[in-house]
Amino acid sequence: MIGSENISWEIKTRFNLKPETRLATPHTESQEKLPRLQGTDKVSLFLTLSLSLSLSKKKKMLTSPSNALHSSTPQFWPLRRSKLCRSRNFPRFHSGERSSGGGGKLCSLSLLSGSGAGKFSVRALVRPDDTDDADSVGDGSLAFPNHVSVKIPFGNREILVETGLMGRQASSAVTVTDGETIVYTSVCLADVPSEPSDFLPLYVHYQERFSAVGRTSGGFFKREGRTKDHEVLICRLIDRPLRPTMPKGFYNETQILSWVLSYDGLHAPDALAVTSAGIAVALSEVPNAKAIAGVRVGLIGGEFIVNPTVKEMEESQLDLFLAGTDTAILTIEGYSNFLPEEMLLQAVKVGQDAVQATCIAIEVLAKKYGKPKMLDAIRLPPPELYKHVKELAGEELTKALQIKSKISRRKAISSLEEKVLTILTEKGYVIDEVAFGTIEAQPDLLEDEDEDEEVVPEGEVDQGDVHIRPIPRKPIPLLFSEVDVKLVFKEVSSKLLRRRIVEGGKRSDGRTLDEIRPINSRCGLLPRAHGSTLFTRGETQALAVVTLGDKQMAQRIDNLEGSDEYKRFYLQYTFPPSSVGEVGRIGAPSRREIGHGTLAERALETILPSDDDFPYTIRVESTVIESNGSSSMASVCGGCLALQDAGVPVKCSVAGIAMGMVWDTEEFGGDGSPLILSDITGAEDASGDMDFKVAGNEDGVTAFQMDIKVGGITLEIMEKALIQAKAGRRHILAEMAKCSPPPTLSLSKYAPLILIMKVHPSKVYSLIGSGGKKVKSIIEESGVEAIDMQDDGTVKIMAIDVASLERAKAIISGLTMVPSVGDIYRNCEIKSMAPYGAFVEIAPGREGLCHISELSAEWLAKPEDAYKVGDRIDVKLIEVNEKGQLRLSVRALLPESETDKDSQKQQPAGDSTKDKSSQRKYVNTSSKDRAAAGASKVSSGDELVLKKKDVRRATGGSSDKTMNSNSSTNEESLVNGEATIS
Repeated sequence: MIGSENISWEIKTRFNLKPETRLATPHTESQEKLPRLQGTDKVSLFLTLSLSLSLSKKKKMLTSPSNALHSSTPQFWPLRRSKLCRSRNFPRFHSGERSSGGGGKLCSLSLLSGSGAGKFSVRALVRPDDTDDADSVGDGSLAFPNHVSVKIPFGNREILVETGLMGRQASSAVTVTDGETIVYTSVCLADVPSEPSDFLPLYVHYQERFSAVGRTSGGFFKREGRTKDHEVLICRLIDRPLRPTMPKGFYNETQILSWVLSYDGLHAPDALAVTSAGIAVALSEVPNAKAIAGVRVGLIGGEFIVNPTVKEMEESQLDLFLAGTDTAILTIEGYSNFLPEEMLLQAVKVGQDAVQATCIAIEVLAKKYGKPKMLDAIRLPPPELYKHVKELAGEELTKALQIKSKISRRKAISSLEEKVLTILTEKGYVIDEVAFGTIEAQPDLLEDEDEDEEVVPEGEVDQGDVHIRPIPRKPIPLLFSEVDVKLVFKEVSSKLLRRRIVEGGKRSDGRTLDEIRPINSRCGLLPRAHGSTLFTRGETQALAVVTLGDKQMAQRIDNLEGSDEYKRFYLQYTFPPSSVGEVGRIGAPSRREIGHGTLAERALETILPSDDDFPYTIRVESTVIESNGSSSMASVCGGCLALQDAGVPVKCSVAGIAMGMVWDTEEFGGDGSPLILSDITGAEDASGDMDFKVAGNEDGVTAFQMDIKVGGITLEIMEKALIQAKAGRRHILAEMAKCSPPPTLSLSKYAPLILIMKVHPSKVYSLIGSGGKKVKSIIEESGVEAIDMQDDGTVKIMAIDVASLERAKAIISGLTMVPSVGDIYRNCEIKSMAPYGAFVEIAPGREGLCHISELSAEWLAKPEDAYKVGDRIDVKLIEVNEKGQLRLSVRALLPESETDKDSQKQQPAGDSTKDKSSQRKYVNTSSKDRAAAGASKVSSGDELVLKKKDVRRATGGSSDKTMNSNSSTNEESLVNGEATIS
């Protein structure tokens, strides 16, 4: 090509290519991948090429005129028609082998006409080390330069932590892997802080994706729906230990999203999600003080195991979740089987050691790869404001805090707060935005205008040469905001309340540190409910109601395991706004209601009888009628009494108590040791440093939950709180025993009755029938409420009266009885007729065919010649075919003379048929006795739970008094069953 040296020089000079860089044409290396030039570089290169090639062309035409005359088609199009684009022969990213003489990536440029004719491409070979693309590697794949993958300790094993691979636009995002369980967590912050408030704007969302186990949602919409209850509980587990590590004054909205992306069914994702959130926050810009981690501790075979597998937890006597930092405990939650306080402290020690090792590894990871913290975003009220509020509130606030009644105290404090705010506003410390409009001064309207130019701004009045310009009203300098005043007032109130406890040893209601509020409880408050209790402790009141039902009332839970879980006991907690004298919205249960209800449910679940002993589904509703602290523990006390009032045979009584703490006592003249408070109120919960709820009996703990508002507590403090809580529980249990009126301890007359029967497993399908038709017909015929059948042959019948229960039992007994050839059934009803015979009911719901030849010793043209529908006859079972169908006979019971005479007429000569009349077996002659006999064959030991108190009687199963003496073997198979009525 003419002038190629000049073109090469121009390209290398313009794009700063190295001198040894080789230019190539697409004809020799048409399949090599070239990076595109962007923007003005394309245009500049095109202009350079056009100019250089035009000069070369003119030079050639001057030296070789024949070529100019011969060529009629221009080699290059005018600039106005030219189009610079990527050549179709070269994909955008393609790595080819190096050509001879060197290798590397190619830089491609193509000039195409509008018609597509004529093409010129220039490619610059660039060595791999000359590229500036940090996100690409030699093989063309995308690189992640900030990808970090490390392993950190997690109890008795290690977990894999990865960051920089996913969610790179978030403040931080981590993926934590334990076995084949993977949890992804991201942290994002708002760019602009929100208005100051008395809480951290932290939002946590945890979700278990069904795709993690290769499933989809079972509902109509295959997208995951609203957050499930157990997901809400894990959200709370993530939220509670993080808040104490956040500094005051940080108001940027922070959102934590945690998703379970993979679940192996062995490693639980909840503790992993808490640890993942702790790692993500530590790596993010959130200015947290300490890294947190969470673990689960189980008690299996007498040994404490950290982070046991799901299968191991099935055998555990303890389920303890613990979260904290490398130096302190922030939260604990769980339940146990009456575990003594000493063993609970040992479990906490084991969990704390595991958390400490994990937190140390997280701190190292954060120092090396974490982002700078947003410490400059922390906004605290001015220190001078505390002095002004203390001077204005002073003694009036101290007196208001001593008012015992909650509503009166709240109104007095609120009135004093408004008074302080008004005084500061009048003095000019707080701007009145309503009076002065905007709080920001407006800029000078003529500040940037030319002084020589006469301009009359909008709003001015033209008075000749004098212009009256509007001067904006300059507001009083803003020293404090209204929100700052309210925040400081709340903090000052909290400190005065704590000072009174430390200095005087008395609380706001006059109680000592370990004193319990007055307790009163009443049972049987609702006559039509199965069980009810109104429990009152101070200004906290809970109404607990118990409802009993069958399995259909059980709560179904859709989980990641894929198997439907049914809860036979559940407690639902409701906290209406009227309980605190406020107006609020009523809707779906809040996260607080779900958490408190689950805690009370776990506290009561341990004392319930087994399903075999008490085959009821139990629902407890706890509605907080009045609240001033510890409403969840009031639900435990009220729920226990309501269970007893409903006749549930609980193992023992349990009670709950909430413990508080004042941490920094040196600030108020104390010796520095924390003070533990028993049965805290709402104000002590809000102003204190701990909320430790403990439920159990006199000897052990069944459920516990602790929230910390300071940097954490030690084992010594927890031990002191547990010992004081044990003494408080004993006092509450003693007061519960004084309940008036006391619980009835028996089933209500409105409670349903449940009968448990046992049939052969092979008979279950015959009872259900095709599409459930058979069991529906039994329910309709007998009048019972429901019938539940299990694969092992257990049949549960629920009814509201004994008569319908007995009818259903008789029908099921008849359908499941196992008849044997030779049995005799007397006084049986003919249900229907057919041309070939009659269908006879030998037991309720059980029929057999008596062929026309077996209806009489004489020949019959049709069955109606001998019998009609509704007649009662005696029949003998002569055959049971492979389908279980019964063949009956009347002839077999006729006198021998008649049968012999008939057999002589019908049998051919030489037939030696044996007479089997001596082997006849007689069973119950009446329908009532037949039902009982059938029941006794299949339901020996069945149990009937009725509503009469302390009454026991034998039902069914009585053997037929007229049974033939030769049927001793059959009598042994008819075992009399007894039903217990209690």
